Amino acid sequence: MRSPSTTPIQFRRRQVVFALPLLACGLVIAPAQASVDVYQSSRTLMGTRVDLTLQGSDVSALPLAAEAAFAEMVRLADMMSRFHSTSALNAINLAAGVQPVPVPPELMQVLQMARLAAQNSAGRFDATVGSLRGWDFGARHSSIPTAQQVASQLSLVGQKNGLVLDTSAGTAYLAKRGMRLDLGGIAKLPILQAGMQQIKRLGISNAMLNGGGDVLVAGQLNGRPWHIGLRDPRQPEKLLGAVTLNEGFIAASGDYERFVMQGGKRLHHILDPKTGYPTHGPHGVALISTQLDAINGLGTAIMVAGAKEGRAWVEQIHGLDALIVDADNSLWLSPGMARRLVRGA
Repeated sequence: MRSPSTTPIQFRRRQVVFALPLLACGLVIAPAQASVDVYQSSRTLMGTRVDLTLQGSDVSALPLAAEAAFAEMVRLADMMSRFHSTSALNAINLAAGVQPVPVPPELMQVLQMARLAAQNSAGRFDATVGSLRGWDFGARHSSIPTAQQVASQLSLVGQKNGLVLDTSAGTAYLAKRGMRLDLGGIAKLPILQAGMQQIKRLGISNAMLNGGGDVLVAGQLNGRPWHIGLRDPRQPEKLLGAVTLNEGFIAASGDYERFVMQGGKRLHHILDPKTGYPTHGPHGVALISTQLDAINGLGTAIMVAGAKEGRAWVEQIHGLDALIVDADNSLWLSPGMARRLVRGA
């Protein structure tokens, strides 16, 4: 029987208990029990909903810490969004093939993470997939590019030679006119981390931030580790089990979070940089680590590369726990994840 603490229930504003709706590709957060020292808030950010839970003895400090966290996350999300015409990221996109653009230090750090993720995955992760226009997986509007459009844009995808970072000058440059960056697969965790830093700066040590499948936790809730359910990518309405965590990141990627149907086939939002089309690999990936660099961008890379190569990457990274549900619906757990995951919880 599933524990009540991980039962997915709908969020309702102003109620004391909450959990995620089916927006996150792999996570359900245990509902917080009624307590005057627990503060919860939610905002729409980075194209998803970000939920925040804080606990501390100084009740008056909790909403202040939450507001500081959201303010910082909004600032960074606006800076790195390709949907904001005046963002620093879009300044790079607009100057593609023309000139380098000065970028804020926070954006430079994420661009360096994107470069590292591309190097470590032999290009399976590539932020220049933003050059593939025509794909729109929005809830209210969706679109699919023609084969001719995809073919004509593929030459613009290629972060290895296409993205030039000058850290001493503080500039970024896209080498070809028409190239575009999309940091959707690499910016969310650093933004959540920046929010957590604001929370800790104000003296709150027990916190959880969840943004659509990416989670960061610190401390405890009601004297116990945070209890996080992992959804089954094969049956998103069900749980594979639950894990507990006092500190670290959980990142989940899946092929059912955002998609459109065409000819009876589901086309999802994770694009293969080599083909320009949605991947045909695993259905879902969940990763756990205390190190941001070990986990950031890896889920997307595994979705592109496939389960076999993904397993090899995971086994080479110390302290990384993972589960992968392959295209044939088989489930693979790393040894660390097998120890962590409590089935039926």
